[in-house]
Amino acid sequence: MSPRRAVDPPILLVEDKDSLRAMLRHALEAQGHTVLEARDQPEAVQALNSSRPGVVLSDLRLPAGDGFGVLRAAKELDPELPVIVMTAYSSIQDAVKAIKDGALDFLAKPVDPDHLLLMVERALVQRRMAAENVLLKEELASRRGAPQIVGEDAKLKHVTVALQRAATTDTTVLLEGESGTGKELFARALHALSPRADGPFVAINCAAIPETLLETELFGHEKGAFTGAAARKPGKFELAHRGTLFLDEIGDLPLSLQAKILRALEEKAFERVGGTALLQVDVRVVAATNRNLKAAVAARQYREDLYFRLSVFPIVIPPLRERPADITMLVRHFIERFCKDLNKKPLALAPSALEELGAYPWPGNVRELQNCIERAVILTEGDTIHARHLNLSFRKDSALAPPPDDPWNQFDLSGTLSEVSRRAVTEVERRKIEKVLKEAGGNRNRTAEILQVSFKALLAKMKDYGLEGS
Repeated sequence: MSPRRAVDPPILLVEDKDSLRAMLRHALEAQGHTVLEARDQPEAVQALNSSRPGVVLSDLRLPAGDGFGVLRAAKELDPELPVIVMTAYSSIQDAVKAIKDGALDFLAKPVDPDHLLLMVERALVQRRMAAENVLLKEELASRRGAPQIVGEDAKLKHVTVALQRAATTDTTVLLEGESGTGKELFARALHALSPRADGPFVAINCAAIPETLLETELFGHEKGAFTGAAARKPGKFELAHRGTLFLDEIGDLPLSLQAKILRALEEKAFERVGGTALLQVDVRVVAATNRNLKAAVAARQYREDLYFRLSVFPIVIPPLRERPADITMLVRHFIERFCKDLNKKPLALAPSALEELGAYPWPGNVRELQNCIERAVILTEGDTIHARHLNLSFRKDSALAPPPDDPWNQFDLSGTLSEVSRRAVTEVERRKIEKVLKEAGGNRNRTAEILQVSFKALLAKMKDYGLEGS
């Protein structure tokens, strides 16, 4: 037995036929492997959760559940966990489907023990190499100052694995998640793990900049492009050349800019505002949103082609309430950080405080938790943070308060579906035109351009909706 194999994790063998399972177990144990046994999918899932095997070997046909269910459970636990499926010659198509779903390989029955051992050894070597690769990447990223992602929840590990895979490519990544989940942190980690780590990381919040200024912020402007443009100014796309451009809150990008963003993504080229020269840039784009972009596309509030261009590699970041086991780890991380920043001695955490932290729903996610701990560290005068320092009773009342009245309760829903639809469209159009007119400073030509309607159509609608004096 090789010393390397002595530290290999166990192999999970999932097979309902006792004789075949015993034969395979003996063959594996003879080579020094530790074997866990399961007869069906429920037993396999239990073993996966309790023992964390290094390789899964599963029959596709099982009396309860099937090998596809075992494969899914294994990949949910650890996307890098190698799974080898066994199947009869008559079911090779099922084996091919399993490989498409993430299985490493398949064995045809009757199983050749020597072939099995070679395949298991190859899977373990691949597993070790993947682990070493991850460690090397993390070490390199830490030297470059990559942000620390704190947590051990399985959902967070899925995100980390996806992030590492995406980092090696130049693919556009879309980070989806609620406000406060740390999308910019993940974007910076992606940049630090990528070959562009030595280049600039440039971030812009598309929701924080007025629509009239956003285009010049993104693409820059030439001297004299508009009143006040006293000199040429490079935009974020230029500044991010040979690096990463992080477009935060991309879901709030106005329709008027979406076509230009799409062109910049597809052609890696754009023109400054007021310019005619086509500028080429080498930029990797990472976008983030807390909106449901699919719904926005369906409501025609977002360009479908831009959505598909942005979501080549989507990564969903779980909210804090879905990984409660990470709260304690995050709290201790923030306490250590803020004590260091504020030159305070290390603080302990009272059990009552920990209990309150675990019971609170954290609607503001990690950002809210961070702010809460920073405030508690500032307020604590002794050596222990107590529940009173967290001020969570007030927050909890706010978080659990009933939602505001549904605005549709005020809408007239009487009449036929056609009549209600017509009223809804009329109200939405009137409000949208009024809003854009105001943002455009009453400039009707600009308003028509933003709304992507003809000037004549805009005037007609303004007359219909009584907005002529606007």
